[in-house]
Amino acid sequence: MPSYDYDLFVIGGGSGGVRSARLAASLGKKVAIAEEFRFGGTCVIRGCVPKKLYVYASQFSKDFEDAAGFGWSVGEIGFDWTKLVAAKEAEITRLEGLYQKGLTNAGAELIASRAELVGPNTIKLLSDGRTVTAERIVIAVGGHPTPHGDLPGHELCITSNEVFDLPALPKSVLIEGGGYIAVEFANILQGLGVAVTLIYRGREILSRFDQDMRQGLHREMEAKGIRILCGDVITAVARGAGDLLKVETRNNGTLQVEQVLEAIGRVPNTKGLGLEAAGVKVDEKGAIIVDAFSRTSAPGVYALGDVTNRVQLTPVAIHEAMCFIETEYKNNPTSPDHDLIATAVFSQPEIGTVGLTEEEAGQCFEDVEVYRAEFRPMRATLSGRTEKMIMKLLVNAADNKVVGAHVLGHAAGEMAQLLGISLKAGVTKADFDRTMAVHPTAAEELVTMYSPSYRLKNGARV
Repeated sequence: MPSYDYDLFVIGGGSGGVRSARLAASLGKKVAIAEEFRFGGTCVIRGCVPKKLYVYASQFSKDFEDAAGFGWSVGEIGFDWTKLVAAKEAEITRLEGLYQKGLTNAGAELIASRAELVGPNTIKLLSDGRTVTAERIVIAVGGHPTPHGDLPGHELCITSNEVFDLPALPKSVLIEGGGYIAVEFANILQGLGVAVTLIYRGREILSRFDQDMRQGLHREMEAKGIRILCGDVITAVARGAGDLLKVETRNNGTLQVEQVLEAIGRVPNTKGLGLEAAGVKVDEKGAIIVDAFSRTSAPGVYALGDVTNRVQLTPVAIHEAMCFIETEYKNNPTSPDHDLIATAVFSQPEIGTVGLTEEEAGQCFEDVEVYRAEFRPMRATLSGRTEKMIMKLLVNAADNKVVGAHVLGHAAGEMAQLLGISLKAGVTKADFDRTMAVHPTAAEELVTMYSPSYRLKNGARV
C-alpha cells in the first residue's frame, strides 16, 4: 500500500477548503492546507463579508433622511471612507484569525504558499520548492473577476477585488455588469455619495431572477438617482481631463467618470494549477468537472466550491465540503443537494428568493397560480418615501405546492432564509393560508394573499 505525506491535502483556504480541512483533521487525519493569499477566501476577504459591511455603511445616508419623518433632528453629517476601509480591514483580519485558529486547533498544518499539482497525488509548494504527496487532494481555489482583456483601456478599470480598498472614494463611477455584484456595488456607492451609472448589455438587470424583482429593483434604483443603461456596453476607456476617465459606449456616446468598475462575472482559478499533470479535466470555461460526489477525473482528487462552477455561493461550498467528509471519511456517501437554494441580493431594497421564477414555473407546470402583492411598507409611511415592496408566491395548481417565493424590500434576505426552509420541506399554499400573521410586519403579506392575482396556463398569463 503506497505511503503518503498526508492523508488529505487541501489547495485553497476559502470556505470549502477550510471546512474540509478542519473536519478531516478533527477526525484524526493528517491534513495540510495551502493558501497563497489570506485564509478566508473570497467571501471573508474581498466578497460577502466586507460587501455586507459596506452595505450597512451605505444605508445610513437614507436612515438619516428618514429620521426626520419620525421626529428626529439630525445635525451635520459626514462620511470618512478611510475610516470605513480601516474598520473593514480590522474585522476581516479578526475573522481570518478565527479561520486559522480553528484549523490549528483541529490539528491541520497551515502552509502559506501557492500549491500546484505536478502529478497523481503530488503537490509542489512554490514558496520553498518542496514536493509533497497526499492520498486525497481537495481543490478549493475559488474564482476571480472575469477580466475584460479585449477592452481597449481595460488596465484603467478596477474589479470587485480592488473596490474595497480604493485610496479615496471617487465622485463618480461607471459599473459594467447586471449581476448581483454590479447591482450591489451600484447601491453601495450611491449610498456613500457617489454618482453612479450602471451599464449592462442585457435588456434588464439580474437576468436569472424573477421579472417582477428585476423590474421593481430597477425602478427603485433609478428613483434614487442611479442611472441605468441597458442594452449597451463599454467599447473603450481612456484617460480624460484631470482625474476623469473617458468611456466610449456603443449606444450612449461618451461618458466621463472618475472610476470604471468591471463586474461582468467570475471565472474559476484553474489557470497554472497543474491540472493536466494530474489528469484533472476542465470544461470550456476552465471549471473543474466533477461527478455527483465532487470527484474529478483523476483518482483521489476532488474539487469544491466556485472552482467547479456549479453554484457560486459560500454556503454551497461549505455544504459540498461536508458532503465530501461524509463520503470519504465517514462511509456515508452523500451527494451535495443543489436544489431549492435560497439566495439574496443585498441591493437597496434587497431581493430574497428561493425556487422557480414565474417564467420557469410556467415552463415546468401546466397550471400555475401567481400570488402577488405590491405595497408601501409601514417604515416608508412617516419618512415620506415612495419605495414599494413586492412579494410573490408561485403555486403549482395541480398539488397546491409552493414552487417559488420572491421578495423585494427591506429584510428580504432574512425572509428568504425562512422561506427556503419552508419550500425545502414541501410547503403548500394551504400551509401558508393557515399560518397566523405576525402583525404589523411586512412579512405578514406572505400569509394573507388568499386569492391568485392571475394564473399561468401552459406558460401564458390568463
